[in-house]
Amino acid sequence: MPHQVFSDADWIAAAARLSQRGIPMSAPNPSVGCIIVKDGRVLARGWTQEGGRPHAEAHALQALGGDASGADIYVSLEPCAHVSQRGPSCADLLVAAAPKRVIIGQLDPDPRTSGKGVKRLKSEGIVADVLDSQHARQSLSGYMMQAEHGRPFITLKLAVSSDGFIARKAPKNQCEDQWITGEEARAHVHSRRAKQDAILVGGGTWRADNPRLDVRLPGLENRSPTRYLLTRNPPEKGAKSLKMLKNVDQMTDIHTLYVEGGAQTAQSFLEADLVDRIELYTAPITIGDGTKAPAGILPAALQKWQLVETCQLGSDHFAAYQRKQA
Repeated sequence: MPHQVFSDADWIAAAARLSQRGIPMSAPNPSVGCIIVKDGRVLARGWTQEGGRPHAEAHALQALGGDASGADIYVSLEPCAHVSQRGPSCADLLVAAAPKRVIIGQLDPDPRTSGKGVKRLKSEGIVADVLDSQHARQSLSGYMMQAEHGRPFITLKLAVSSDGFIARKAPKNQCEDQWITGEEARAHVHSRRAKQDAILVGGGTWRADNPRLDVRLPGLENRSPTRYLLTRNPPEKGAKSLKMLKNVDQMTDIHTLYVEGGAQTAQSFLEADLVDRIELYTAPITIGDGTKAPAGILPAALQKWQLVETCQLGSDHFAAYQRKQA
């Protein structure tokens, strides 16, 4: 069988996927992926570690003892160019490691690094190319949204019945099942929560349902996101308050926000044009009476969005949509 040859774009896409291992534990830093390759063979891999250090490049180089002579290094975000109290810059570490090339998925919008990391590498005779990879950009969506627009990347999650309801009528007794989706879909939601910095519901949902809003998958409990309520009332115990939607620009330490609110909260985010991704779980059941899904996720409205992911979860169907590029 002939040896498979991967392109630079392939390796950057792999580095972007690798970076997801650090989300959201790398906060306040973005999670970056790094792969060191020589003669088509992977020598080392790294991703941003818990608390933001070591960075992906440092993590990968540690496995090689700091020597990457003649190798190609693929990194999803431009290596940092500023020295901090927490360690040397990744650009300096890469220079010392002496690779042949450094291929970069995205330039860093941080003014302390933007372009400077590439310049530092080139100044030492190292080939440094930026691919402007959409795979890398997608993996850094929260970091890029904060840097470019001053707010988190916002995902709206909803579970809906086949006849367009997101909730049943109030139960007659506590034994009556209120779930719309099955166990597989609910476990998938927890896996999605585990990748978010923060999760939000409306104040009414909080008071009526007392939701835990945590991650209940074995081994991932420590990845439960920070809880927020959309409410003008004083903060509730165990949650922070977002008083108005326009205040999302004050969530400067949050890169990704997962909105699980009811119909009113969902509609508010859609009308304010603050939703970047819709994650829709559709169950093959009819409800007939209850809370209708917001107009923004009806089939006609979803034509304005691009379908980017779909899968079957037991009897339920999952679909993810993102904004269509202008």
